[in-house]
Amino acid sequence: MNSIPAPTIEYGTLAPLLVVFAAAVIGVLVEAFAPRYLRKAIHVPLTLLSLLGAFALVLVQVLRGRVSTTASAMGAVAVDGPALFIWGVILVLSFVCVLLINDEGHFVASAAAVPGSADEEEAESMSGGVGHTEVYPLVLFAVGGMLLFPASHDLLTMFVALEVMSLPLYLLCGLARRRRLLSQEASMKYFLLGAFSSAFFLYGTAMVYGYAGTVSLPGINQALAVGASLDPLLMIGLALLGVGLLFKIGAAPFQAWKPDVYQGAPTPITALMASGTLVAAVGAVLRVFWVGLGNLDWNWRPVIWVVAALTMVVGSVLAITQTEIKRMLAYSSIAHAGFLLVGVMATFATPEQNAVSLKAVLFYLAVYGFTTVGAFAIVTLVRDPGGEAGHLSRWAGLGKRAPVLAGVFAFFLLAFAGIPLTSGFFGKYAVFAAALNSGTQPGDSMGGWMAGLVVVGVVASAVAAFFYVRVIVLMFFSEPAADGPAIAVPTAGTVAVIALALLVTVGVGLYPESVLGVADDAASSLFIR
Repeated sequence: MNSIPAPTIEYGTLAPLLVVFAAAVIGVLVEAFAPRYLRKAIHVPLTLLSLLGAFALVLVQVLRGRVSTTASAMGAVAVDGPALFIWGVILVLSFVCVLLINDEGHFVASAAAVPGSADEEEAESMSGGVGHTEVYPLVLFAVGGMLLFPASHDLLTMFVALEVMSLPLYLLCGLARRRRLLSQEASMKYFLLGAFSSAFFLYGTAMVYGYAGTVSLPGINQALAVGASLDPLLMIGLALLGVGLLFKIGAAPFQAWKPDVYQGAPTPITALMASGTLVAAVGAVLRVFWVGLGNLDWNWRPVIWVVAALTMVVGSVLAITQTEIKRMLAYSSIAHAGFLLVGVMATFATPEQNAVSLKAVLFYLAVYGFTTVGAFAIVTLVRDPGGEAGHLSRWAGLGKRAPVLAGVFAFFLLAFAGIPLTSGFFGKYAVFAAALNSGTQPGDSMGGWMAGLVVVGVVASAVAAFFYVRVIVLMFFSEPAADGPAIAVPTAGTVAVIALALLVTVGVGLYPESVLGVADDAASSLFIR
């Protein structure tokens, strides 16, 4: 009788992932057994140290040159160069977002309690005013899902990672202390639409399995090389997978959830979603379309072309009409998702040429993530009596009331717009240059179309610059209202977050080779088998 072989798990390679999940499980035990007044004192160092330790383990693998050349965990997880780069970015972004989360006042003590009721007062007294301490293990589970999502080497593992990443975020979006109904509405919208997108992804996985007989991404690619490329199962599966993945990055026409969720969620959670979740989702898009569907690129590239162009236009144009700061940043995020899809489109005939495009996308993800976290950190400091000063009219004259704060925020907005001497300029330049170069390759039938997509991106960038500059003009060239918003005294954590984001935005803008070199090394080792 044949025995079933024991699975092989490369614990050293997967150590960063395992550390985060282990800390999340320990956090759940803390919630179950530790006295409530001690929980935050345990959670904060546990969360920060686990993220820092996981990042150190990523650095150890990179510095020792021990980047794996084969998939780990029986072929389920691909810890290659791009995965390690994305892991490092997500862990740093998550670390700084936890510093924002640690500030008191963002989270309610009991989400189920009616505002102003006796139940809420009791929950506040029991928590000592620190709010939901369950936030910390939920964040760790979400970060663990973010790490696994772009490193998944088969579609079932990717689906599990998608759910592990998404379910905690659905809960976290509904825990805002102020504007409770708006927060709970955002949580419900995100949950319902996210559940639909997950179902699309799962059905797409089933269809592709029916075609290829495997859920392994390299196996699917091999099946495409020898099978009928217009098989109905394959086409339906490709469409459904695309819906599930494009929803997570907020690409049009699947972007409707983003403005509402970004506005209603607690701002530190919005920062985490706008940075870490986007990085993880784009990494998963690259993994599926480049590794799993690489032999079908002539089929999916025209679709992604339309989605990228529509996303850039929708994000840039609709942002002009917004009067709420977080909604404006949400539409800005949608536009940037379109710019990133331009890099996804830039595929070449050889892995060496593909590394150029991959380097551009990785670079863009890193610099955009830090700028985004810095911008949302500043949003947390501009407050009205009922919460954060969301309406743009409340930001009028901020440059005269708090010139340093307004100046830093203006610099982040200029980086979003892609103004030279900021990291955002080199991010856009990298993906646009990769797209143009891919269109010049012999035999590429989309050469002219790639140039057209870059033109759409440049025009969308010009339109986006308008609403960024509008906010800057409002802050520095308008008179502040007599009852203008208060500027909260930032904690040491918030100052550290803003300082790090500013350092990266300025430093990479002046010396982009510092990050481009790391991205180049990472991009050269994408698993394709």
